[in-house]
Order: sequence, then C-alpha cells, then structure tokens
Amino acid sequence: MIKKIIVSICVLLSISTFAQKGTSSSYSFYGIGETKFKGTTENRSMGGLSIFPDSTHVNLQNPAGFAGLKRITFSVSGSYNTTKAESNFGEGNSKNSSVDYIALGVPLTEKWSAGLGLMAYSAVGYRIQDETTVSDDFITANEFQGTGGVNRVFFSSGYKLTKNLSFGATVEYNFGQIETSSLEFLESVQYGTQELNTSQATGFSMNLGAMWEKKVTAKHKLFLSAIYTPESTLSLSNTREISTIQYSLTTDPFIIDKNQIEVADTDIKVPTKFGLGAGFGEERKWLLGAEFTMTQSSSLENRFNDIAKATFEDGKRVAIGGYFIPQYNSFTSYLKRITYRGGLRYENTGLIVNDKAIDDMAVTLGLGFPMTGSFSNINVGMEYGRRGTKAADLVRENYLNFTVSLSLSDKWFVKRKIN
Repeated sequence: MIKKIIVSICVLLSISTFAQKGTSSSYSFYGIGETKFKGTTENRSMGGLSIFPDSTHVNLQNPAGFAGLKRITFSVSGSYNTTKAESNFGEGNSKNSSVDYIALGVPLTEKWSAGLGLMAYSAVGYRIQDETTVSDDFITANEFQGTGGVNRVFFSSGYKLTKNLSFGATVEYNFGQIETSSLEFLESVQYGTQELNTSQATGFSMNLGAMWEKKVTAKHKLFLSAIYTPESTLSLSNTREISTIQYSLTTDPFIIDKNQIEVADTDIKVPTKFGLGAGFGEERKWLLGAEFTMTQSSSLENRFNDIAKATFEDGKRVAIGGYFIPQYNSFTSYLKRITYRGGLRYENTGLIVNDKAIDDMAVTLGLGFPMTGSFSNINVGMEYGRRGTKAADLVRENYLNFTVSLSLSDKWFVKRKIN
C-alpha cells in the first residue's frame, strides 16, 4: 500500500507541473468564481450522483458515506478541460488542467470512519475586452482579467447509527487568493490606467449528511440520502493598487507609476445548500438513482460587477445516473469486472446576467478499471456540457472535461500470521 501511495503522489506531482488556472469561463467573473464540482470522478461520471455508501471509495459530497468504508482508501484526481466560447461577436477556445482533490479515508471501527483531504472549491479565470465609442476621435477600451480561486482543507467523519442508517459531518477550512484587474485607456492616448485588486479569502464551513439503505427484495436495495450545508462566511482581506501604464496589444502592460489605495476588508456569503436523493439497484451489479439539490444563491452579492449588473436567484440542480458491473468477481473476463457509469445533469446556477438565467447541462460517462489482485481501481470520466447563452449579448460555452482518478484501497495494521 505504501508503494501505491508513493506512485500516486508522483502522479499528482506530474499533474501539478502542467496544472494551470482551473477555469476559462467568463462567468467566473461573478462572486468568488466558478464553483467546482465537490465530488469524486466516480460521482461525476454518474451526473454527480452520490446517494450510496461504498466500502472502497470515499464520498466527498455526503460525509455519511464514510461510514461505509471497510478499507483505508487513498484517492487523487486530476482533470483536463477544453472550452469553446461563442457570442454574437465571435468565438474562442481554451484549455485548462488542474488537480481536483486528494483524499484519505480510514475506518476506525466497524461503525465509524473518518477522512481528510484537500480539494478545489472555486476557480477564477477570465479575460474580457470591451470597447466604447465616445466620439469619432475617441474610443475607450477596457480589459478585465481575473485569476485565482478558493481551496478547502476538510475533515469528515461518518457513523453507522443502525444497520440501515448513517450520519456524517464535514468541517472545512477555506482559503485562497483572487486577483482581478481592470485596464482603461483611449486608443489615441499613450498611457492608460490599471486597477489591481487582490483578495485573500479565509473562512470555515461545514456539511452534514445522512444515508439510509434497506433490502427490499432478496437482491435489491433502496437508497435514500440527504445533505445540508449551512450558510457560512468567507472573510476577504483586500488590497488595491492604481497604476499608470503603457499598454500594448502584444506585450504585458508596462507600469509607469503606481499607488496603493486603502480599501476595506469585506465578507462574502457562501449560501445554504440542501439536497435529497434516492436510488434502487442490486449491490455490486447495478444502480439507478436521482438527486435534487437546491442552493440559496439569492443571498449572494456580486462583488465584481464593474462590467455588467448581475443578480442571483436560488440555484437548482437535478442529476440522474447510475452504474453497471457485468460480473464483479469474474475470473475469465476482465471486461466483465469493469464498472460502467453514466448520467445526465441539469443545473440552474443561480446567476442572472442581463436578465438571463445562466444554465448548465451535461451528459457524463465513465469507466472504473479494477487493479488485479486488489480492491483498488483507476477511474476515468468524460463530461460534455453547455453553459450560458448567446442571447442578450452573452457567452455560450461548450465544454468537454476529462477526469482521471486513482482510488487505492487496502487493509493496514493487519498482523501477519506467517513471517
């Protein structure tokens, strides 16, 4: 197991060497950026479904799932994203790669398990240009850029209260830096002005979960799940720098002089979230389920709203998905031991720009490849989706995400009978 973890860390480090910003979405301009999927590659491949406990996989969405762990499990995941952005004024392409999460789950007793890890919570990555004709002689040009995001360290614990019912809780510490800049200049004037804002984000949050499972026939089980995330606060320590710059379309702005401006520190709300899910299937064979999640995004405020006014409404997400394993213990066919996953997802993100709600929908597919002679596996997933609209001069983003994870499971602290 130690060798496997070392290999995983090496893979993680190799991913980190080419990891760039976690998003290129123009919609990451609003709030604290694009909220990243809070779940494993396995869940993501099923449309985001996370309604059942698993003895060899961590559950990052519902902490009650930790109660089902039977072996120590180490998991790490990375993703690669391509996006084609289209508007009424043109189109463009972007590519990004990132490390999504590192997690470790440990069964402490037969009924109690715990875990910890690190994951990305939000990402900011945009570059927006705008021109305004003041007169025949003057054209005002603006450029807005943003980078950074928020990460979180988490500790989860799940306890099996009865044979059928489990509860869990996750405590999270959020941290990160968001940097935004805005440039303004006249095309006929040599110098322009740049405003650079930097926000250091910190704060705690938590997540509560419950899972219920029961055999309803000799082979089939019914699964129910619930999650609740109370509202929390991110504290932002802000700095601002105003500079006179010499601007060029081919090089970075050259700063002529700059001044530090005192700005107040602020707080931003992370909204309450509540989710319910249900599923039906045969253990180690197949499962089909659905999950509904509501986020009270209407409590959010748009902190970076210099380009266009934006508002927020309550967000909603519906996920349908499942998995199929032809024969998990087949000795004659490796293909029969592969886990085949799929799902659909529709989400109203809660963001409204130019009076248009920003929706996000996707179809997902995935495969779980078991490692021979162990309970470990390699999981790959694909997500093809669309976010936004070209109406009201907005941007429609068609994206393709590829994810890969290692889930390494083994028993530790077992006394050898033969030396």
